[in-house]
Amino acid sequence: MKDMEDYRNDVEIQWCPGCPNFGILKAFKKALVELNRAPHEVCLVSGIGQAAKLPHYLNCNFFNGLHGRALPVALGIHVANPSLTTIVVTGDGDCYGEGGNHFLHIFRRNPDITMVVHNNEIYALTKGQASPTTPKGETRTMQTRGVELRPLNPLTIGILQGCGFVARGFAGDIDHLKYLIVKAVAHKGFSYVEVIQPCITWGTHPVSWYRDRIYKLDDDYDPTDREAALTKSMEWGETMPVGVIYKAEPGDLFADRFRKTVTDRPLYELAPHGKEKILKYLSEFRAADNDLSAKEDRLW
Repeated sequence: MKDMEDYRNDVEIQWCPGCPNFGILKAFKKALVELNRAPHEVCLVSGIGQAAKLPHYLNCNFFNGLHGRALPVALGIHVANPSLTTIVVTGDGDCYGEGGNHFLHIFRRNPDITMVVHNNEIYALTKGQASPTTPKGETRTMQTRGVELRPLNPLTIGILQGCGFVARGFAGDIDHLKYLIVKAVAHKGFSYVEVIQPCITWGTHPVSWYRDRIYKLDDDYDPTDREAALTKSMEWGETMPVGVIYKAEPGDLFADRFRKTVTDRPLYELAPHGKEKILKYLSEFRAADNDLSAKEDRLW
């Protein structure tokens, strides 16, 4: 049985004292222990931002890449080594802003990975500018006359785009967030968890403001009802539901055909193909009237 100490990393944490990100970090540790994953069986992937620092503070594999590019990196890692539990850790600016194109298309591809988005409705690392989820009219450090654009509703986008698992948690409720992460990782296909993560330095509201408005979805709620899920995903402001908002039957997985016809093993375990096999494969893409034999000789 794994223990939370297995994931302890003594790197100095760079978040503000009291930041709700500490709650998310603890929820991650508890979830990975409950899933009985050893550190070498896990790979966290992140981009840039306060949320993207989280993998630094866990003892496991991780890749910290470019701003907004965590999802394509995670997709590559998952394809190369499907035996890893691959989890993307990102923020609202990193994912919905710089990484918005990847966010849209990951639902279409449906890889068997999990994405956890810290949503504090601002760019916290760069001192509080408006992000794609900042409410319209809110004054920010760069938007001194108020944000003029309507915010995105990412959960609604996920449901409409066919994501099979969409949930929302709260950084202030560690055990419930742990439960959601466990459910998300166990889901076959792409799973998406957004976390309400109030910023105590640059945010507009204190953590208590969110506590007063957040409520858990009860047992009577049916997450398989798509219409009800869309309604819940748009509920925000005076009341904010948390829990599994939408869950569908697993769809076709990204790279499934490759794994059935070629291999389901990690690519590093495969022996390299010989020259003849590579040339035979390339010949399928050769124009019929071109003789490339001379070029082939130069290649080898």
